[in-house]
Formats: sequence, structure tokens, C-alpha cells
Amino acid sequence: MVAKQTFRQAIQNSARQKTLGLQERLYTEGATSTIYNNTALKKLKKNYLMKKILRWALRILLAFIGLLIVLFIGVWIASDSYPKGEQGPAAEALAQKMAQATHKAAWDSVGAVCWNFANRQQHLWDKKRHLAKVQWKTYEVLVDINKKTGIAFKNGARVAEKDNTTLVEKAWKFWVNDSFWLNAPAKIFDPGTSRSFVKMEDGSDALLVQYSSGGATPGDAYLWLLDKNGRPKAWRLWVKIVPLKGLEFSWENWLRVNEGASISRTHASKLFTLELKDIKTAPSAAALNGGSDPFAALFE
Repeated sequence: MVAKQTFRQAIQNSARQKTLGLQERLYTEGATSTIYNNTALKKLKKNYLMKKILRWALRILLAFIGLLIVLFIGVWIASDSYPKGEQGPAAEALAQKMAQATHKAAWDSVGAVCWNFANRQQHLWDKKRHLAKVQWKTYEVLVDINKKTGIAFKNGARVAEKDNTTLVEKAWKFWVNDSFWLNAPAKIFDPGTSRSFVKMEDGSDALLVQYSSGGATPGDAYLWLLDKNGRPKAWRLWVKIVPLKGLEFSWENWLRVNEGASISRTHASKLFTLELKDIKTAPSAAALNGGSDPFAALFE
């Protein structure tokens, strides 16, 4: 009991000292009435509260900066530089083996394809005419892939001209990224690419593909990890949009479309997984759009 009373008395004494401190400051600041002048006391309390809020805000800001520094250091430590490979016949032979394992020739014969990318964008790609329809949220955009021009709609109505260019550019970037995930193995021979043979630590063969041009972020590099038949098991990325260099994604859950091409529908990493759904192919875009040309508005 004595200990409890002593603790209670200590608290009361502390509160009394704080009150006395407030009184002394009120006198110092020249309170014109009594020591309990309400206006001056409210002002003093307000100033005290503001200083307390600022101190906590500064602590939070410093903690946030510290977290960013830790994350930056963590990403830097976890990132890998891409391996050195050797260009030449061995690299080209491995690339051809990969193309055969994924049936690139069959993919080249596909007229049109539609798919859902990670429940974010819906695509219809006319491969023959190099046109794309991209849908997300309330937007639908028809894009001429080569010209980077098109028509944008919101809730079924054409948008104003000032918004059209921005939305077409956004849709084109969606298509570049999402079509690459759809079938990147078919693009290892694109103009501006170089291929290098890499011998992995476990003795397996891997193919490093670097893009000096094309796409939205030229300069990216991809290391393909292949099974014994040349079909991709995973790839590691060195790309501008991903700060963690060498991040690995699986290539699994393969689908054979009608024309015979193989497409991977699941790409899993330690951070997240991308799923491609509702993949359909046809000889023409109209065949995937109820018989009518989905790009007719581009030619009006």
C-alpha cells in the first residue's frame, strides 16, 4: 500500500509541477489578468499541442526515410547483374530449339488472339493487321500498333480529342507489356535483339536475350531457363520498370491453342503471380467478335 501511495503522490507532484510551469510561463509572457487567464492558457495549450504534433510528424518522416533507405539497400543487395554469355552458333541453336519447343511457326500463323491479363486489361489483338483493342475500367481503345494512333472511348462514348492521345498511348503501352507476357518466346528473334549462350552453375543451358530497340523500354534483358526439350521453365528479368534486378518468374501452366502454339498462362515469382486467362485464337479478329470487325471505326 505504501508503494502505491508513493507512486500516486509522484504522479500528483508531477502534474502539480507542470501546472506551476504553465503558470510561470503565463507570467513571463505577461498575462494581463489572473494566472488562470483562459485565453492565454488556451493559447499556451494550443502551442504545446502543435509542437507535440510537429515532433511526432518529424519522427514519422524520419522513420519513413529510414524505411526507404533499408528497402533501397535490400533491393541493391538482392539484385544480380545479368550473366555474361557468348553470342554465336551455340546461342542461335539454343534459340531455335526454344522456338521449336514453343511452336513459334504455329504462333506466326495465328490471325487473332484475345486474352485477359491479370484481371487488369482485356485484349483483342489482330495480328494480321497489327491492330489492338484494349479494355480497362470504363475505357475501350482501338489502336493501330505500328502508327501508335487510335480511337478511345469511355463508357461507350468517344472521348474529347485532348484526352484521346493520352489514352491511346496508355493502351499501346498496355498492349506492349501484356502481349510480351502472352508469348515472349516468339519475340526472341525480333529486330534489335541479341542472343547469348549461358552455361548455368548447375550445368544447364540458358539463353540470354537482350533488346536494344523496340517495345516501351529498350535495353531490357531476359535470361531464359529451359528444360531439356528447350521449353521455358522460368525467366529472370533485368528491366527498367522492376527495381529488383534478376527477379525470376516461372513459365508454367502451358496451353496449346487451336493452331498448335504453346502459351504459358501462369508466371509466379517470390513477390506476386501473373495469370493470363480466357485465351482464344482465331483466323481473324471478327471471328472473336461475333462476326463483326471490332476495328471498323478506325477505317471510317
